Amino acid sequence: MTQKIAVVGLGYIGLPTAAAIAAQGVPVIGVDVNDTAVNAVNEGRIHIVEPDLDAVVAKAVADGLLTATTEMPAADVYMIAVPTPFLADRSADLSYVERASKSVAAALSGGELVILESTSPPGTTELMAQWVHEARPDLEPGSVLFAHCPERVLPGQVLRELRENDRIIGGLTPEATEKAAAVYRIFCVG
Repeated sequence: MTQKIAVVGLGYIGLPTAAAIAAQGVPVIGVDVNDTAVNAVNEGRIHIVEPDLDAVVAKAVADGLLTATTEMPAADVYMIAVPTPFLADRSADLSYVERASKSVAAALSGGELVILESTSPPGTTELMAQWVHEARPDLEPGSVLFAHCPERVLPGQVLRELRENDRIIGGLTPEATEKAAAVYRIFCVG
């Protein structure tokens, strides 16, 4: 069964991840607040610099497997890949993760998997779940699954490393972990 996958954040990790999944024949909707990024993707172009990504995105868009939007779509899986820069005190700025989580929350109906792809400190996945539940108290507890699979890639090697690097996946429940692992099996061989 093909799942509808939304990748939230079309930057240096999100766009290559969306393209890597689409390259495996799975439809992906990229979501970003930046109109320039969304328009570039929908035109089959990239707005970042990464070797070979332009060809993968162009093919995925031409094949109808990758689209982008500024509006949060309904999906089965949401992969959040937004920045987590350092603050002045060297702690992580989780405001982008919080905003993305609350945006995803608005589109949930129950039964979805939300994966945090952003590199973030321990406990962020639990915070993400809390933000979603605070935004959507009407959802049945446990009806949305949460997992974390932080990226570890080098610029210039992102497409290869997304596919080949070993990944560590952790879910808030065993079911979330297994469902997230199945998503990564679509495009990862590490």
